[in-house]
Amino acid sequence: MKTLPFDGELIERLAEQYPTPFYLYDERTLRRQARLFRQAFAWNSGFKEYFAVKANPNPVILKILKSEGLGADCSSLPELLLSERCGITGEDIMFTSNNTPAEEFVKAKQLGAVINLDDITHIPFLEKCAGFPETLCFRWNPGPLREVESSIIGNPVDAKYGLTTEQIFDAYPLLARCQAAGRNEVKHFGLHTMVASNLLDKSFFVQTARMMFETALDILRRTGVKIEFVNLGGGFGVAYKPEDKPLDLINIGQGIQAEYEKLIVPSELNGLKIFTESGRLVAAEAGVLITRVIHEKNTYKHYIGVDACMANLMRPGMYGAYHHITVLNNSPQRQQGQSETVDIVGSLCENCDKFAVDRVMPKINIGDILAIHDTGAHGYAMGFQYNGKLRCAEFLVQEDGTVQKIRRAETVDDYFATLKI
Repeated sequence: MKTLPFDGELIERLAEQYPTPFYLYDERTLRRQARLFRQAFAWNSGFKEYFAVKANPNPVILKILKSEGLGADCSSLPELLLSERCGITGEDIMFTSNNTPAEEFVKAKQLGAVINLDDITHIPFLEKCAGFPETLCFRWNPGPLREVESSIIGNPVDAKYGLTTEQIFDAYPLLARCQAAGRNEVKHFGLHTMVASNLLDKSFFVQTARMMFETALDILRRTGVKIEFVNLGGGFGVAYKPEDKPLDLINIGQGIQAEYEKLIVPSELNGLKIFTESGRLVAAEAGVLITRVIHEKNTYKHYIGVDACMANLMRPGMYGAYHHITVLNNSPQRQQGQSETVDIVGSLCENCDKFAVDRVMPKINIGDILAIHDTGAHGYAMGFQYNGKLRCAEFLVQEDGTVQKIRRAETVDDYFATLKI
């Protein structure tokens, strides 16, 4: 059974006060999840979680997570600027990008961020456009060494990200030669990987950590370059379905610690720092998308039409992702246990604009309020304006129970503001 982080009456009051759809986030859940990462890796004194800004780029959210000690995982110039405005600078920023424009490397270097290169050719490109930072690492794509299918990233062999294993062992000596020639001031080296997303298998994360530890040791033996941190990336999944078993992050941390003590502690890399860059596990459960039922249609199927659409939440349409949906309003039919099989749909001119397909739901009536669960990550952030849809508002339930509007809804004037008419 999925539960909401909020009282249903609170949501209904907000839905009467403000137009639907809107996003609602819970500060207590955000802080709980941030602390969970610190607890799971407390055994590593250098541990840091870099929150994936792309998951939820709201400055109020970023400031909350900053106050919990989290850094920012950025992948674009606006995300760098947003982090800077939230007071997140220096090596509290991990800049991981691909096909990166020069201006983004320039800004990352200016902020003192850790720059994580996606390709070996980016070494001379970075040197030419921005110069080298003090701390540099490479994104490793282990390809066939990690055979995992992910509907979000894809099979590592087919994914566009990262350096091959052979390139990884070429990249560090290339940097070292630049360093010896006095052409850079790189003082600290790291190794990064991210090959899957939204996994609920503990063994995957422990195996990935072991692979990273072994590779860091191989880099030292083969190149003489000492890796000071490994970034295990994200990929930590969320129990979107009621039957899903949530990840036990504490247990994962213990499994990684055992590998660390076996491989790293006896070696020259003892003291190696562990980084992660999760967005989903930090923020997903903290958010819900609130929408109102506006139509009911019976043709070859039974459709429930809501005022949200794929432009507000694209994961179901893009990935076929499951999001649990709760009907908030009570009714005599639901009290009697009536149910129906429905597609819950939005109004885009696309047949994939569906939040649920052939789902058994309690009896739904026009005017009912629906809460779409686990949308605090990759929800609002992935929105778009196809069909002229306007972005909705965002609200935060603060720790004291009060509600703060943290983003207003877009207006038609906003939509036309960048157009020449």
